[in-house]
Amino acid sequence: MNKSESDKRSKPTSRRTILKASLAVGASAVLGGLPRWAMHSAYANEGPEQSSFNFGFIALTDCSPMIVAHEKGFFKKYGVNATPVKPANWAAVRDALIKGDTHCTHMLLGMPIASSMGLMGAVPKPMVIPWLLNRNGQAITLKKEWKGKVAADPKVLKPMADEAKAKGEKLTFAMTFPPGTHAMWMRYYLGAGGIDPDRDVQLITIPPPQMVANMKVDKMDGFCVGEPWNFRAIQENVGYTAMTTQELWPDHPEKVCAFTEEFVNKNPKTVKAILKGLNDASVWLDDMGNRPEQCEIVSKNAYINCPKDQILARLQGKLDYGDGRPAREDDHYMHFSKRNCNYPQPKYAKWWLTQFRRWGMVEGAPDYEGVAKKVMRGDLYEEAMKEIGYAHSGASNEPETLFDGVKFDPTGDLEAYAKGFAVTNLKG
Repeated sequence: MNKSESDKRSKPTSRRTILKASLAVGASAVLGGLPRWAMHSAYANEGPEQSSFNFGFIALTDCSPMIVAHEKGFFKKYGVNATPVKPANWAAVRDALIKGDTHCTHMLLGMPIASSMGLMGAVPKPMVIPWLLNRNGQAITLKKEWKGKVAADPKVLKPMADEAKAKGEKLTFAMTFPPGTHAMWMRYYLGAGGIDPDRDVQLITIPPPQMVANMKVDKMDGFCVGEPWNFRAIQENVGYTAMTTQELWPDHPEKVCAFTEEFVNKNPKTVKAILKGLNDASVWLDDMGNRPEQCEIVSKNAYINCPKDQILARLQGKLDYGDGRPAREDDHYMHFSKRNCNYPQPKYAKWWLTQFRRWGMVEGAPDYEGVAKKVMRGDLYEEAMKEIGYAHSGASNEPETLFDGVKFDPTGDLEAYAKGFAVTNLKG
């Protein structure tokens, strides 16, 4: 070793070198505790426009992605703190979003579409859907007196409905909100049996957690709602599952995370942070090993307020109809991420518009393409997923076939599809 090399090795470390090393270690520790967006820049304006937000939800199993993202810190991971807000019913959920009391919300798919169009006398308030929360997991429950008489075939109900109508005592069925998913599933089921839901029976609106109690006091003959309330009706011996909605339409869309268009335009980074947190929660939820913990979390009084065992069975694909039919494994149980679950497919908005048309909720042909493009924001979804490197399958225009064998082609003549049903209430 020459003298110059020896001098370099034996030279004492300067105070400046020690200070620089300490600062580097300190900065690394600080950055390690920051959300991902902060790891790439020292400037706060790179992060979400809002550091906190409120989200609305209803006591249903499919609120799980939002609750889990909050409880397990997935929202915080991307730089936003969440506060859950639990309105009493779907109308209150919508109103809280419009007023700004919440910034995004668990919502029935049809609600942002109806709000954007100003249906049923409402003042139009543009809303957008950049995220589908789940597929499947709802059911049509009928009163226990009909066990063994009525199941998945609604045609069996037709003579019963006609007889009750002739006596001036129409059968009564409940759903959760007029333009929502449960209303469409109930309407489609009845319509497939030749029953006009607006003329032959009474169709009433009941909040999800109140369904079982109302059936118990004999205020309805059937209802459509999300879990866990269908299984709870079986547990309390007041009703049974006639059919699940995944039997009506396999892998159908269900709840969404909705925002007002105004909020999205002002806070695009906040929206993307929320979507990233939802993605992490949804992937976690679709690990079946996590489903018992999911039920521990969402069954709490602050959320669903229901025994965890009443939530878990159907999340694991264990389907007991409660009417003597053999229990079976359900291949299309509720899921939250797999099979491109979360992409906001425009075709689903188009299907909803055909049903709004079919049932007279709109007069004349709606702007199928325009409304679907405005509400279903695949661009926001894709941007958020690209930023975290999450692969998805993109938009799909594949046809869908429901339980009555009628095919829906989103690229076909949508007005002809809407007018093609035997039971309709078309206007204009």
